Amino acid sequence: MKSLEQLVRPNIGKLAPYSSARDEYSGKEAHVFLDANENPYNAPFNRYPDPLQRKLKQQISKLKGIPADMIFLGNGSDEAIDLPYRIFCQPGRDNVVAIEPTYGMYRVCADINDVAYRTVLLNENFDFQASDLLKTCDSHTKIIWICSPNNPTGNSLNRDEIIKVIENFDGIVIVDEAYIDFAQQQSLRTELATHPNLIILQTMSKAWGSAAIRLGMAFASQEIIAIYNKVKYPYNVNQLTQEQALKMLSDPYEVDKWVKILLQERVRLMQAFQELPICEHIYKTDANFFLAKMTDAQGVYDYLVDKGIIVRNRSRIQLCQNCLRITIGTKNENNELLSALRQF
Repeated sequence: MKSLEQLVRPNIGKLAPYSSARDEYSGKEAHVFLDANENPYNAPFNRYPDPLQRKLKQQISKLKGIPADMIFLGNGSDEAIDLPYRIFCQPGRDNVVAIEPTYGMYRVCADINDVAYRTVLLNENFDFQASDLLKTCDSHTKIIWICSPNNPTGNSLNRDEIIKVIENFDGIVIVDEAYIDFAQQQSLRTELATHPNLIILQTMSKAWGSAAIRLGMAFASQEIIAIYNKVKYPYNVNQLTQEQALKMLSDPYEVDKWVKILLQERVRLMQAFQELPICEHIYKTDANFFLAKMTDAQGVYDYLVDKGIIVRNRSRIQLCQNCLRITIGTKNENNELLSALRQF
């Protein structure tokens, strides 16, 4: 890969980050805080949170097997998606490459940051070849985006092809593993030690059942994480989020139980869909959702909305014409969906 000095935008390389009050005394014991213009009343919510979420990162480090200084925590994965554009991509000059179809925020962040967004269409199995992504790159391609398991298709992408991309691209490869807890394929976190151009994204929103607290994770080299921390806003993860995340991390076995139940329900729901006359095909999935090709996706969607049941119509996305994306709910929610569809 190119050196980080070559990849990082010149203004970011020269950036003097904001120094927060909590950073300046870090490592020392203190009990009187008269440095940050906080109100002394209404504890504990009157104090700014730890800007680097040290306690939370230590817990995540134990769970994920990644050193704390190789972890970035953000306001949802969206922050971890937006920051690489601001770190690596010169607006109006550089570009990124991504598979298509995939998660829409990669393109939205590219448009916001005035970065050209190039796509490579997946094949009929919703997979790709490394060579197709690599030949779409040029000297101004800074980032390649890969989501696996992919959204909205649900499938894990070919791991060997992902590794080929990482090994043969001289820029940054970002693999979004938001749904990895539902997949049989092993996380690519194990590749970080040997691939300094790799960034892995994960989240508390899916398997951990904590979408409301907005906590995203990025795993990368110490050098890349240091740049993330330099560019992020000072107190990007609030105290309530950090406390709730710590509470969730204290009982990972409960999450394992949820995942097991959801995977069982996924099998049951997909089998039931195959028997519906209005369903033409069920695509393979490794996520907590599946993609179903319908005879009339818009008609089914509108019908379900009238019943108070919301799924996602993905018909406007390439390769997903006439497809509904179905999230796995509780057994009762899934039964209500099936009951409604059997009466369509």
